Amino acid sequence: MTPQHPLRDAALAFRALHEPGRPLVLPNAWDPVSAAVVAEAGAAAVATTSAGLAWALGAADGDRLDRGRALAAVARIVDAVRVPVTADIEGGYAEDAAGVADTVSAVITAGAVGVNIEDARHEAGGEPLRPVAEQAERIAVARAAADEQGLPLFINARIDTFLSGAGGVDATLERAAAFRAAGADGIFVPGAVDPHTVKALVAGIDGPLNVMVGPGAPTVAELAALGVARISAGAGLAQAAHALVRRAARELLREGTYGALAGGFDYGELNTLLTRA
Repeated sequence: MTPQHPLRDAALAFRALHEPGRPLVLPNAWDPVSAAVVAEAGAAAVATTSAGLAWALGAADGDRLDRGRALAAVARIVDAVRVPVTADIEGGYAEDAAGVADTVSAVITAGAVGVNIEDARHEAGGEPLRPVAEQAERIAVARAAADEQGLPLFINARIDTFLSGAGGVDATLERAAAFRAAGADGIFVPGAVDPHTVKALVAGIDGPLNVMVGPGAPTVAELAALGVARISAGAGLAQAAHALVRRAARELLREGTYGALAGGFDYGELNTLLTRA
């Protein structure tokens, strides 16, 4: 009999947050301080952004970061907050399914109770998405690795049909059905925010739908009314933060003024967030 994992209650609590019509809202974090700020703002959970995390570690996004560095960063984020953490692990930080299983085991060791696994491929000149059967196998071994440890890990299968231009609703639903059958708990379709598209995805997917938002997307209330169960900001917060760094640096270097720094975090308040972790 598989023993109950110490994180089981946290994993079940995180799973329960995925309620169609009352979505889990995730302003994605990329390091301990951004995670602490997100949690202090009231987030019920913290999700990492693989892009933001890679940038913080000096790597480009797109399967260029090694597993060890990525999951060490996830562990530091887990230590910085008291809410459940779900980790974006790109394609699994592995070339084959066995490697994905190893990654998931390491994610659990790091303290996360959820993962995103994407079907995008990043090889130049290759197909933009992994074949359905190959990706389903990667999800299945991820499920088995979590089950072996007795943890109801929430596996969010990311489908990049819309982001890559590799398909529309029908292709997405085909992939979603296969990934759900393989053990995915939720389906994440970044790039799909048009209300008619979202409504079709909600209706056609047997499980909670996650969408990614940014400027111009429907509001959280509007997406909730469509039946969305999870809303992510992706790399958006990291991009906005780094844009502020650029604005402030340019102003300081070119104008010799400091207006962009107005409204920044109070030093003591920010320091206290990490002192409490």
